[in-house]
Amino acid sequence: MRLFSMFRWVRRRHLMGLRGQVILEAPWAGGAVLFVCVVIAMLLANLPATKLYYHHLLQTDLSLLVRSPDGVIDWLFPRGMTVEKFVNDGLMVVFFFAVGLEIKREVVCGQLSTFRRAILPVLAAAGGMLAPALIFLAFNHGTAAANGWGIPTATDIAFAVGVLSMLGDRVPASLKIFLTALAVADDLGAVLVIALFYGGHVQIVCLLLALVIMLGVYLMNRMGEKRVFAYLLPAVAVWGLFYYSGVHSTISGVAMALLIPMEPRYSREYFAHKMRWLNARVLRAATHEDFPNEEQRFYLRRIHDLSSNSVGLSYRLEHALAPYVAFLVMPIFALANAGVEISSVEYLNIFHRSAESGSVGMGVFFGLLAGKPLGIFLASWIAVRAGLAERPAGVTWRMLLAVACLGGIGFTMSLFVDSLAFDDPTLVDRGKISILMGSLAAALAGSLLIVLFSKGAQSRKPAKNEMNK
Repeated sequence: MRLFSMFRWVRRRHLMGLRGQVILEAPWAGGAVLFVCVVIAMLLANLPATKLYYHHLLQTDLSLLVRSPDGVIDWLFPRGMTVEKFVNDGLMVVFFFAVGLEIKREVVCGQLSTFRRAILPVLAAAGGMLAPALIFLAFNHGTAAANGWGIPTATDIAFAVGVLSMLGDRVPASLKIFLTALAVADDLGAVLVIALFYGGHVQIVCLLLALVIMLGVYLMNRMGEKRVFAYLLPAVAVWGLFYYSGVHSTISGVAMALLIPMEPRYSREYFAHKMRWLNARVLRAATHEDFPNEEQRFYLRRIHDLSSNSVGLSYRLEHALAPYVAFLVMPIFALANAGVEISSVEYLNIFHRSAESGSVGMGVFFGLLAGKPLGIFLASWIAVRAGLAERPAGVTWRMLLAVACLGGIGFTMSLFVDSLAFDDPTLVDRGKISILMGSLAAALAGSLLIVLFSKGAQSRKPAKNEMNK
């Protein structure tokens, strides 16, 4: 009985592990973790027992001070590196690196690889960035908040895809592909906005040195180098140079990702020939001992190495980084940036407006809730009517508008741009609150419209017995 109970315990633990793995791989898991981290950050920033420690922790200095023996020369590196800056300028480089890998994959062989595939999501993404920026400027033109026009222009792919996955088969598969491709094109647009409009004073020498290193990495790629360590050290050096160049350091992540080779180290012919040879050696080394024996383990490691290097380095890195980005980097970013101390009920008033500071709240809120879906929908409608693109198969215009509302979920990139756009902490915090409220409103509006329109479509379908008549 004891042995049977132990077997049931082991089996239960195994099944729990499998369920846990399935949950972590679910499309909605990343968005759910982000939502929980937002709630935790808001609690930490406002509870009397934790808010002081929360803000002090974010401002803790992480710079390394090196002092000469005579105490005359002090060297600080990296200069001005706090916990908050380490998250936004350090950890987020990994996020932008993963974004760059995804953009490259989609451009080379994905939904953005051909003109007919790319034109609709690219134009929709452009419209979804232009309309919110114009709405924001309509509320804030000529005020201190005008520089925040880039805040409502971004879509958070983790939240948007998470909401879509929870709605199940109400959304056609072609529309899910469209939203994913749109979010990738939107990420590319957000990267360009950050690089061009939200950098500091450019240090030409640092930037030129970074470009020289990147040129060397490009030549190394062209010469056929496929090993990961050959790209790791240059990536760290480029990040440091971007950090001091005035161009935001996260852009170095995207730039280096575009230089990672997609071609595998081993060709198809070499893989097939070598795999047959290794399989034969594994079978020949079989004995009556437990599988695998020592000789078989050697050949199995060779098979693992052969299989791994027959997939491009870019694919391997994207797959390897995905869980760390979704369940470590982005949650830490949310914990560090979503915590807003709400000093009064008036602070939650997103309709607050003044002649000097404008209305960040209305610009961001209506930019996300109205600007993003209208921009995406109108750009898509114009592209289809002009004959430049085709509407996704099996998709009505009403359903496309409903899914376009989910484009107004602008969490990660929007918070990131908000931290770059303003120097005034009050404007930064108002922007954060507006992003959270606008994204929540867009998610609810999009979900409600999808449910309503999908029910309407199902009610219009003729019954099976009527179709058979």
